[in-house]
Amino acid sequence: MMFAIINLIQEVDINEKIKEAPDGSYEIGVFIGSLLPFVTLVIIAYLIYRYNKNRINKE
Repeated sequence: MMFAIINLIQEVDINEKIKEAPDGSYEIGVFIGSLLPFVTLVIIAYLIYRYNKNRINKE
């Protein structure tokens, strides 16, 4: 419940940010910033998978 409230507060309109951007490089930063959480979660999931796979093979 609390995460939903925080998510609504932090919801950002990316198109609005790009419109108000001072220059073109700001778009690149917004793009990277929007992908960074997803990429981080994928890397963490892969590391957990690899750790557990290696642990099972050693037993």
